[in-house]
Amino acid sequence: MSALFEPRTLRSLTIPNRVWMAPMCQYSAEPSGPDAGVAHDWHFAHYAARAAGGTGLILLEASAVSPEGRISPYDLGIWNDTQVEALRRITRFLKAQDTVPGIQIAHAGRKASTDRTWKGGGPVGADEHGWQPVAPSPVAFAEGHPVPDELTDDQIRDVTAQFAAAARRALDAGFEVVEIHGAHGYLIGEFLSPYSNHRTDAYGGSFENRTRFALEVVDAVREVWPEELPLFFRISATDWLEGTAGWTADDTVRFAALLKEHGVDLLDVSSGGNAAKVRIPVGPGYQVPFAARVKEETGLPVAAVGLITEAEQAEKIVANGEADAVLLGRELLRNPSWARHAARELGGRVHVPDPYHRSV
Repeated sequence: MSALFEPRTLRSLTIPNRVWMAPMCQYSAEPSGPDAGVAHDWHFAHYAARAAGGTGLILLEASAVSPEGRISPYDLGIWNDTQVEALRRITRFLKAQDTVPGIQIAHAGRKASTDRTWKGGGPVGADEHGWQPVAPSPVAFAEGHPVPDELTDDQIRDVTAQFAAAARRALDAGFEVVEIHGAHGYLIGEFLSPYSNHRTDAYGGSFENRTRFALEVVDAVREVWPEELPLFFRISATDWLEGTAGWTADDTVRFAALLKEHGVDLLDVSSGGNAAKVRIPVGPGYQVPFAARVKEETGLPVAAVGLITEAEQAEKIVANGEADAVLLGRELLRNPSWARHAARELGGRVHVPDPYHRSV
């Protein structure tokens, strides 16, 4: 039996295979008004296609815990009940295809209020539905980006509560996995890294202080998320900066052990995004060693992501114990039925919708 197509159980939830869809923003929601952040037909069709293609777990794109937590004005949100009702349509269909529905909850921090990627992704102002970003410290992400407002202690507590409220809504919407977004230079990742966190209070300075906010968010979410359902955390394993100027792979291993103690069930291991213009040695599976190290040194289950494109490549990652699952991003944009094709190649099995029986 192919290791890639063996089920994986986390807590009481069994995911039918190890081919999972990574969160990828579609930047396709309404930017303002009563339908701001609400999933519509594009989102349904996008996720439904990947479920029909045999993907075992789909993590919906970064869904903002508040309006100002969006990366762009066009992001999905999960801060109100109108958004929940639209998401229920998606989760019902995914479950009907034997796909586990998951969602990534997020706050963009200093990288908020930007345009859609195909429009350049630069900062947008109030005349383009933008707003003033917030962050751990008043340090701009890059040249041309606004200096964010530094969060007060009361505001930090408010954001923590927003994450918990988002998790409650995710459960109400029918999701069975919640992933906290702590990667790619967004708010939680900004607190983790000394490159972006210059605070001198209880949330800055030492490793313990810089990880405080992240762990408070984890605790708040774990308190409202059912005991029987798994909680994921996405991290950038390194800022790709020299020495200890930023967050490092050693920090990730140390932090992963803490996340495990606080009730996180799987670490989704990515990298980068917090420092502009760094050189990243991109290549097939280039982030897999970070995931493998976390798994080996902490025992925390991990998912590997990053230029995983071939069935045999994915099979080896799981079979060799480097990761418990693979998360596919752009490859699933190119090929919604990647899982079904890989199963045919590797001798595995996935759910095939009855109308597609001739494709087997």
